[in-house]
Amino acid sequence: MSAPGEVLLAIDVGTSGARALAFDLDGHLVLEVRRGYPIITPAPGWAEQDAALWRSAALGSLGEAIRRLKVGAAAGVGAAAGAAARTSGGARRDIRIRAIGLTGQCPSVVPVDRHGEPLGPGLMYRDNRATAEAAEIRERFGDERIHSLTGHLPAAFHIAPKMMWLRRHRPDIWARDPLFLQPRDLAALALTGVAATDGTHAAATLLYDLHAGRWSAEMLAALAIDPGAVPPIQRSAEVIGELRPALVRRFGLALPVPVVLGGADSQACALGAGVVEPGPVSEMAGSSTCLNSVVREPLTELLITHYPHVIPGPFTTETGINTTGAAVAWLADLLYGGRSGHATGRDYIALDTEAASVPAGADGVLALPVLGDGERTDADLRAAFSGISQRHGRDVLARAMLEGAAFAIRGQLELLRRAGAPATELRVSGGDTRLATWNRIKADVTGLPVRPIPGDAAGIGVAMLAGLGAGVYRNPDEAIARCVRPDPLIEPSAMTRSTYDEAYGAYMELATSTVVRRRGESSG
Repeated sequence: MSAPGEVLLAIDVGTSGARALAFDLDGHLVLEVRRGYPIITPAPGWAEQDAALWRSAALGSLGEAIRRLKVGAAAGVGAAAGAAARTSGGARRDIRIRAIGLTGQCPSVVPVDRHGEPLGPGLMYRDNRATAEAAEIRERFGDERIHSLTGHLPAAFHIAPKMMWLRRHRPDIWARDPLFLQPRDLAALALTGVAATDGTHAAATLLYDLHAGRWSAEMLAALAIDPGAVPPIQRSAEVIGELRPALVRRFGLALPVPVVLGGADSQACALGAGVVEPGPVSEMAGSSTCLNSVVREPLTELLITHYPHVIPGPFTTETGINTTGAAVAWLADLLYGGRSGHATGRDYIALDTEAASVPAGADGVLALPVLGDGERTDADLRAAFSGISQRHGRDVLARAMLEGAAFAIRGQLELLRRAGAPATELRVSGGDTRLATWNRIKADVTGLPVRPIPGDAAGIGVAMLAGLGAGVYRNPDEAIARCVRPDPLIEPSAMTRSTYDEAYGAYMELATSTVVRRRGESSG
């Protein structure tokens, strides 16, 4: 059982905003505070954010969470936290923060000066401007060599090509001897004054030796990148420092708080879903979809990327789709929330409910959910609807979009199976887990049992890492036993199998056709 009045905090510098989440020591969410920021798309294929907002939103959400924790239930924290905030005599006292863990979108990056100040915009993971630089890396090393060394095939998605693009197009930034930090790293620096990253973030750069667990001297030298341009690597569950004294005073804390480095969002999500052994696959269902499974040794399939797990020992595979959740959100905003783009949670449930009234296969309508001007493995791919008729309403479009995202997920799971790591179960977590129709569609389309993980698996995974670093939990198994509570399985229906097999084939034909290729756009 949790000690009264003790919590673990997770900070997530995510795609649409930064969040601070407080969990009790048994993994129950106490409160969540969010500060949003926009995505800027100044040119086709580009996706930027103001990195100063990454930092200010992280600090602002943390400060507000601490303020609400300090006053207990009077600030609407909840009955359990309110009770924990009272002594036996009825007086209020502060809830004790055992540790803070960190995560964030990955791989996104910003160059900072030696004072930690951003030198330009943050380039997001979905930014595809560095396609030429990625191609140069592939040509230089060859696919087999670089995949064997780093666990990845070069794409504009990765950080090294983005660094090379900045060197080529923004020499003024490069001339200032920048340090390249990911959003989580920038938050860590702001909180502790320590520049650091972990293996899950480092692996997404193309500069990391996956087997040795350190920066690759070969890659750094070949790409003429100074080792000082990347931060030191530390373990995901390592305490990197304490909250800086100025922040302790600013937040009105009585004691310093240890800060644990944490891991990339999808990797932390795998821990929060209890995926620490081969078989189950973690799906982080947010703005994008990240699929992670556990392998003892990296696979040789070149289209599957690999990371070290946030716990010592195994590796995780990762494949992903850039804009699955974002595509559903776009449709909810457009058709259910109005063209002003202010869909609420009720609108998303309405979309999901209406989609349930449409039979499997969406009356032949197909949706390709690539709303981010390219996919991470195909920068020229674009979104599409196919097979639309005047008789179709928004319910059919909603069903087609949910199915299209599920078809994209099926493609990634089939890739894993062909590579020798078949999935036994899909564990779905994240904000879109609430969409019951979508969960059912995923089970029927993939043919796998779907097990929803209620709450926020990425957040709880980060809190578990914080607890491991602070000694709250003895090992990952204890953390999972205390904090992870999956919902019952959703078994796939045999009645829809043939319908979805046929529709999946049509979807793959659409996804590989020339009609959904980029045409007439400038890459900047």
